[in-house]
Amino acid sequence: MTLTRRARLGGPVLHPRLCAAVVASSSAVHVWLAVQNHHGALLGVLMLALAAVCMPCALHIWRHSRVAALRRVMACAVFMAALHGVLLLGAGSGGHAHAGAPPSNVALQNIAGTTSAGGLLLVIALEITTALLAATLVARLRSARPHPN
Repeated sequence: MTLTRRARLGGPVLHPRLCAAVVASSSAVHVWLAVQNHHGALLGVLMLALAAVCMPCALHIWRHSRVAALRRVMACAVFMAALHGVLLLGAGSGGHAHAGAPPSNVALQNIAGTTSAGGLLLVIALEITTALLAATLVARLRSARPHPN
């Protein structure tokens, strides 16, 4: 019996649905931010592309608890947490400059679209939560798999 079939027949139901809902919500936020155009046209297009990539994974997780989709979600969530962490570190200097040099975080503020450390911390927490949900679901599916004798 395949891992996918086992998940549909007797595997966890709430866990995959929660994971899929978090991924779908994240995709919806990306679309909303792109439509609001707070981050500029280039990042708006990038956010729409991210949402388009994430939605099929959310559907695969919701319907079948596909391990491949869960692994992609984990990788993307860890990458996005790291990226937003870099943005947070860049925004932490508050634009202070020495000897007439331009602030080191101006480009990062333009990319992040915000100087709010709280907002970036919230995004990082959401991405870590998403990665943990996906990782624990993969572990549950693996442990539910029948072992050959």
